[in-house]
Amino acid sequence: MTKITAFLGVARAPFLLLPVALVLCGAGAAAYGGSVRWDRTVLALVGLVALHAAVNIFNEISDYRRGIDMETTRTPFSGGSGTLPGGELSPSAAVIFGVCMAAAGAAIGVYFLVVVGRAFVPLLVIGAVSVLGYTDFLARAGLGEISAGLGLGGLAVAGTALVQDGHVGPAALAASVPAFLMTFNLLLLNEFPDEQADDRGGRRNLVLILGRRRAALAWTVAALLVPAWLVAAVMLGLLPPAALAACLPSLLLVPAFRWAFGNPAADVPTPALGANVAWNLVTNAVLGLTLFLVS
Repeated sequence: MTKITAFLGVARAPFLLLPVALVLCGAGAAAYGGSVRWDRTVLALVGLVALHAAVNIFNEISDYRRGIDMETTRTPFSGGSGTLPGGELSPSAAVIFGVCMAAAGAAIGVYFLVVVGRAFVPLLVIGAVSVLGYTDFLARAGLGEISAGLGLGGLAVAGTALVQDGHVGPAALAASVPAFLMTFNLLLLNEFPDEQADDRGGRRNLVLILGRRRAALAWTVAALLVPAWLVAAVMLGLLPPAALAACLPSLLLVPAFRWAFGNPAADVPTPALGANVAWNLVTNAVLGLTLFLVS
């Protein structure tokens, strides 16, 4: 059981709930558009979980080798799992695990490329770049938050809809926007506690590029855009009025807003980090379930 726990640790298992919420959202949008296939939905979920796990594993390995995880103040939401620094799993075993997860995700991607066709090519390419390039390139070039927002946010929702019947409807496109913004924010807020360690480890994220106050402002703007976009999408007829229920989880962000508007130079309170994660998961899930109910 210790070894299983170690593998789950480097994969950051609690964070793998995100693909579940994203696929639910994308499938709900596809159902609202008139077509959902559960076999392809489940396969998309397996592939996305595998790719997300691969990103997490490669990130843990890189941060361990660069010494970042030796310097972070670990929280339940940032600073790494502590699995490799604690000697619970060898780096070589983690590498093998990561490659296996990436290969599983790639195999499912190739399958969808065959059954869906050329429309799936951009998703396959961006997915491959996000998995293989996130830790050692994108996160060091100021592109980490955007790549996460795409690969584990907007494109995951749109891609789930795409694999159903080969096209992405207006509802899926509309649902992909808050998914992008929330995953962007999920990573951004989690970077604040690791600011000094990331700087010494050579990362260039928005906290380091913009500074804490402006990065907190960027997080705030993206957070407020989520309910604003949902209202706009309903007014434009892209989403049904019932989708406004997905605005309610934004109330979870009150602790994070207090920190961002108050003193972003201070440590992010752990409740604010947790609320940021819950907001992401619950909003995607509520939107997906709502679209299923009205389809």
